[in-house]
Amino acid sequence: MKDKPIKRRNILDRYNRMGYLFCAPFVIVFLIFSVYPVLRTLYISFTDAKLTTMNSSFTGLSNYIRVVNDKFFWKALGNTVRIWGVNIVLQLGLAFLLTIVFSDVKYKMRGLGIFRALYYLPNIIAATSIAFLFQTLLDWRYGTFNQIINMVCGFFGRSYNPIDWLGSSATAGYVIAVISAWMWFGNSFIMLMAGVQGISREYFESAAIDGAGRWTIFGKITLPLLRPIMLYVTITSLIGGLQMFDLPYLMSTKSSASYQSVQTVVMYLYKFGFETGTTQIGYASAIAYMLFLIILVFSIIQLKFLNKED
Repeated sequence: MKDKPIKRRNILDRYNRMGYLFCAPFVIVFLIFSVYPVLRTLYISFTDAKLTTMNSSFTGLSNYIRVVNDKFFWKALGNTVRIWGVNIVLQLGLAFLLTIVFSDVKYKMRGLGIFRALYYLPNIIAATSIAFLFQTLLDWRYGTFNQIINMVCGFFGRSYNPIDWLGSSATAGYVIAVISAWMWFGNSFIMLMAGVQGISREYFESAAIDGAGRWTIFGKITLPLLRPIMLYVTITSLIGGLQMFDLPYLMSTKSSASYQSVQTVVMYLYKFGFETGTTQIGYASAIAYMLFLIILVFSIIQLKFLNKED
């Protein structure tokens, strides 16, 4: 009788080992393509590695000291924060405005699914297509945007000098920020609406019966209960914003006057990792980890700020 429990335990042990076997492909791929590159990049950041030479030597913290003293790195970081700041204000502002409209129990807006798809559509279009589209629309000589402004000014009897929206350092960063906000506000709107739909309708109906207005309901009920979703949206936006690369890179050229005003940290990293003649991948790796530390600090600050008790 004692042998049966032992045999049963052995069978269960074999089944448990089969579970490890099924998990092994994912774990192996994750270790090779995710964990190893991160650790390898960390090691390279402490060396003078270059793609043009096979040999590298350990240099300690010299790359990180160079990053801290690199004024061009901090300028690129300032550009990144400025573009992201304008982007997040517009992105969340428009997403919150739409959330207020579509969550209002008095009006009960219909067709939410259709509007979700329309608002999310820019997010699924390739960044290269969006960059080409807006480069065409904002061309200072033949662009549609300048032509429309010229027609409006002509209608009121005023002259208009075409603006080089992407070529001027005064406007290029803000234009890219607005385009980025247009791309991502639909994603934020969907997240916020998902949070609103998780709130009991009784709260909204009771407040409406008591005579509370739209802004009162939003400020006293919706906004406090959306705090976890807001935390997720702001932190993911921060992470994505500080890693901004595609739009600034595609919509600017090194010969333009605006390049230095839209060069982001990842563009600066790309310059040393892939563009320069020496391809200083050790220094580029140090920039990557400095950016990681900056994102970590900003994320912790956001986490503390949004989670603090009233």
